[in-house]
Amino acid sequence: MKRSKALKAADAQVDRQRLYAPLEAIRLAKATSTTKFDGTVEVAMRLGVDPRKADQMVRSTVILPHGTGKTARVLVFATGERAEAARAAGADIVGADELIDEVAKGKLDFDAVVATPDLMGKVGRLGRVLGPRGLMPNPKTGTVTPDVAKAVNDIKGGKIEFRVDKHSNLHFIIGKVSFTDEQLVENYAAALDEVLRAKPSAAKGRYIKKTAVSTTIGPGIPVDPNRTRNLLVEEDPAAL
Repeated sequence: MKRSKALKAADAQVDRQRLYAPLEAIRLAKATSTTKFDGTVEVAMRLGVDPRKADQMVRSTVILPHGTGKTARVLVFATGERAEAARAAGADIVGADELIDEVAKGKLDFDAVVATPDLMGKVGRLGRVLGPRGLMPNPKTGTVTPDVAKAVNDIKGGKIEFRVDKHSNLHFIIGKVSFTDEQLVENYAAALDEVLRAKPSAAKGRYIKKTAVSTTIGPGIPVDPNRTRNLLVEEDPAAL
């Protein structure tokens, strides 16, 4: 893919021989953002796990303290009082059998899906549609629950889900370029804590091998994967 002059100029500002402290990396990522709109700030990690083995799968959720900067559209499969509770909590789409049929036919104008346990027998048929998009409800991520109101509030409040892919990579967003440096670092810290907590006991050797932060159509900034505490403290460049 041919890169634009702006992206080449942004990339030239990144020292590939360095591992930046998280605060420094986020500042540089914002400074090298090439979009005119408010881009998304993303984190990518390479983990020392073998996702082909069930006991080394890394998957979890975390509520970012400052949200994602995006209001997620939430679909809820529920009936009766639970459906009303979902609507009251701000769910964008609520339904049961007819909604399941609509989604099966390609209705996908939503960012997250929640379902009550009693409907999972029917919702399970949507695995081929929702699974590849990472939208299938799952008890482990709190999206299969009788308390749909809490699930909706959590997602609307900045809850993100992450899952290691088949290449041992992990991706998640931590906010928008318009966020302050401190907000982005605190969101990164919250997500990092959960990634560390989710380390499989079967994983051997270095757990987080590489980390990079980037913005939409911006260069990746290498982050020191060993920095897991005091993330709002920027290292002295003279000491590097």
